[in-house]
Amino acid sequence: MDPMQNLKSELLTLLRMEETSSSEFRKASKAFCSLLAGEAFNHFSMENFSIRTPVEKTTGLKRKKAAVLIPILRSGIAMLDPFLEFFEEARVGFFGFERDEKTFLPKHYYQNIPVFNQEDKIILLDPMLATGGTLLEALRLLIEKKASEENIIIASVIAAPEGIEAVKKLYPNVKLVLGTVDHKLNEKCFIVPGLGDFGDRYFGTLIP
Repeated sequence: MDPMQNLKSELLTLLRMEETSSSEFRKASKAFCSLLAGEAFNHFSMENFSIRTPVEKTTGLKRKKAAVLIPILRSGIAMLDPFLEFFEEARVGFFGFERDEKTFLPKHYYQNIPVFNQEDKIILLDPMLATGGTLLEALRLLIEKKASEENIIIASVIAAPEGIEAVKKLYPNVKLVLGTVDHKLNEKCFIVPGLGDFGDRYFGTLIP
């Protein structure tokens, strides 16, 4: 069993609970996303190099590849700071999408992506992997820019089986780092049981 599972479960419970305040939600989100960042770190290859301690020489480890973090606006911003704690040197880009409430399809309205090469690891940050439509569009845009599918990681707090299947069908080599996988999507394409709208709860923009 994952020794951190109890901690993840407790944090996820706070994120799910309707009565959790915005401040409590932000705190739980930061802690949970820090755990996800640690899991994403495991997808990076490591290499040995020589170091000296105050006592003697020994061997250390460092990542072989640079990281590029790309949060999906706006809720992906909530994941950025916890990931920057693990990937301090990362270049940061942004994709902006909004959901058409009639078709549930993503509308692309903004992008600012740093220069990268095929050896860089790109981590897409989006708390909710629901239908997968937004992330599929982000992946399409990255592949157009010559990103390597094998070097792309999607990090999400909660995912639906439908979204996972959609991503894996078109991009089978993309890595998924998921906090948990829920049961299904409802008729409004919200994850069930989910936690509602992550962005609204994090930024305190829920309509009373």
